[in-house]
Parts: sequence; C-alpha cells; structure tokens
Amino acid sequence: MEDRPEARSGARRALARTLSPFSLRAFRILWTGHAVSAAGGGMTRIALVFSVLAVGGTVTDIGLVMAGQVGAQVVFTLVGGVWGDRLRRELVMLTSDVIRAAVQAVLAVLLLTGQAHVWHLAAGAVVFGSAQAFFGPASSGLMAEIVPPDQLQRANALMSSCYSFFNVVSPALAGLAIALVGPGLVLAIDAVTFVVSAVFLGMLRLAPRTVEVTGSFWADLREGWSELAARKWLCLNLVAHMFQNLAVVAYFVLGPVIADQSLGGPSAWGFIAASMAVGAITGGVVALRVEPSRPLLAGNLAFALTALPLLALAVPMPLVVVAVAAFVSGVGGMFLDALWRASMQQLIPGPVLSRVESYDWLISTVAAPIGLALVGPLAIRTGNTSTLVLAAALIIVPLGLTALVPGIRAVRRLSDGRIVGPGQETRPALEPQPVAD
Repeated sequence: MEDRPEARSGARRALARTLSPFSLRAFRILWTGHAVSAAGGGMTRIALVFSVLAVGGTVTDIGLVMAGQVGAQVVFTLVGGVWGDRLRRELVMLTSDVIRAAVQAVLAVLLLTGQAHVWHLAAGAVVFGSAQAFFGPASSGLMAEIVPPDQLQRANALMSSCYSFFNVVSPALAGLAIALVGPGLVLAIDAVTFVVSAVFLGMLRLAPRTVEVTGSFWADLREGWSELAARKWLCLNLVAHMFQNLAVVAYFVLGPVIADQSLGGPSAWGFIAASMAVGAITGGVVALRVEPSRPLLAGNLAFALTALPLLALAVPMPLVVVAVAAFVSGVGGMFLDALWRASMQQLIPGPVLSRVESYDWLISTVAAPIGLALVGPLAIRTGNTSTLVLAAALIIVPLGLTALVPGIRAVRRLSDGRIVGPGQETRPALEPQPVAD
C-alpha cells in the first residue's frame, strides 16, 4: 500500500514543527556549542575518577575531589544567578567556558607529564565547579532570550536530548581513551570542547540587553528570592523536587550493590544504567512532540515515574523488569526537565530569570548530599527493601500532592503555544531578543 501524498506532507510538517528551533540561527549556534561541550563533559566524569587513581589517590580522595566540585557549584550558584541577570548572558557563559577550558588544560598537562597530585585535581575541581555555577543560570536565561515562547519546550528538549545522548556514548569513548593513553588525554579533549563552545558563543550576535543595576549585590539576591517567594505554588513544587532528589540517591547507592548480589553482577548494573540513559533520550524525543495543556501537572506526574526502579530493586524483580523500570524513569525525568525549563523561562520575568533559576537549582538539589549521607546507615539499620520503599514513597507522595495545588494546576498552555501561570491568561506574548544578521 503506497503512502498518500497528504500523509507524507503531514509527516514533513510535523517533523518541521518538531525541529523548528533549528530554524533560528542563534539556537543552532548555541546547540552546536553545547553538543560539543556535552561530548567532552560526558567523558570527563569518568576521567576524573581515574585521574585520582592514576596519581595514587584513594576512594576517599575521589569523594573529596568530587565533593569539592559540587560544593563549589553550590556555594557560587546564587552568585552566578545575580551576574547572569546583571551582564550579557552569552558573555558570562563564554567566560565560564574559558575558565573551565584552562582548568582542564592545566590538569591534562600535569597528568600527561607525570607531575599531577591529588591536591592539583582537588583545586581544579573547585575552580571548575565555581565556573560551572555561573554557566547554568545564564544558559537558562539566554534560551528565553533567543527562542520564541511557543518553541521553548522543543528547544529545551533538543538541548536535553543532546546531553542524554552523550551520557550514553561519551563514557564508553572515555573508557577506551583511558585504557589506551590514560586520563590526561581525556581532560585535554574536554579542554578543547570548552574552547569550541566558547567560540560558538562568541558567534552569537544578540542585541545588547538593557539591564538596570540600581542596588547592591545583596539587594539583587533578595529580589530574586522575592520573585520566587511571591509564587507559593512554585515554592511547593520545588519542595516536591527536593524530596525527589533526597530519595532518588538510594537508587544510585543501593542499586549497584543489589545488582551485584542478586541480578548478575556489574554487567547487570551496566545494563540497567544504559536503559535509564536510553529512556532519557526517549523522554527528550517525547517532549519534542507532546505538549500537555497543563505542563507542570503532567511533568510532575511523569517525574513520579522515577520511583519505579527503586520499587523494582526493592524486591528485587528480574533484571529485565528493573531495566524497563529504569527506562521509564529516564523518560519521565527528561520529560519533566523539558516542561519545567520551558515553563520557568516563560513564567519568570526575564530580568530576574537567572537568579530564580539559581534558587531553583539550589533548593532542588541541596537535599541530594543529605540523602547520600543517610541512605547507607538507613539501609544497614532497616534493610535495603525498607529503605528503597521509603525512598519511593518520598518521590511519589510529594509529587502526587502537587496536583492538589491550585497554582500548579493553573499553569497551562494557551492555544498559541505559550505557557501562562495564575492570573496571566491575558498577558501579551513575550518576544525573544532581536538577533543581528
């Protein structure tokens, strides 16, 4: 049976709509730079561990180096939000890329010449994490500047799918490179990817953004908090996300142990982890096509699916069932990510978006280190099954309760594709920043 011309034409129109953000020059530049950087970043996460081991470090040293990077990002993320609103965001991101490129290049040279020590890696991790704290808030704000509101969900999904893809591919490439020449080369490659990302950011030709700086740094920080606190429904949603981050770490801590003891060993955990990564890619594809009328409500319910692998491991169920649960979890997490970013980029005023984004990141993720510290002792005291069931409940219940919050239900998508919040149904459409030819 031959395809009818109408069907083929409809498919082409659907594909064109799905990929519509690529019609924007600024988005193409931003996406390409991010893609190159994501490829290197996926490799570096593996290389950092082996770099510590290569210089004679211990497991404790690995934890300290990673804690230094995450801790620095936590400490400076609010600072990054303020400067992301005060300055041209593409320049903040470019500076962050240059600093991270310099860090990786120095560490690569030290490793390749045999001069590296653990303290070098720890210091580099702190500087790297500090620079990263400036990139994230500015990046979210820049997306809202260059992409029309009705395309923001697809733009974020395309960006997230890129990261998910390289989370699957890059670690395998990193393992091969480390086996052949050691981790120093991987860090050198990552340095190059940051340079490429900086070059692409330098190619953006956005009209200057008018920023009125009338108060002190602390006044700017308070203004960002006031914008968040004024939206009580948003605060409640962030608390639900905080509980998810507190609980989901049980999957990453206990999952490898259970897979090793009951599901077939390290290869089983590798299969489960790969399933979640493929699910994340699939979730990005779903977000390109599915635009729910109640984005936060749909996104939170999808996010609750991240409890499934915890429940599957609690029994534990057969390996295939756990892998399917991990796949569905990846879909739900990435679907929420695209919906959430698109919603925040339209619901929060542009001049304070980076600051609110930094508070969002801080509140959502601050509980993860607490979860990492508690899950081991709790599992020893109550057992893996009880710990995983409790963790699943801490994900499902708060996210499910968000459906009862009127403000969250009031966030909806208009017929023209824009997302509006409580009392914003008649507001004028936002326009992206003009771009020079």
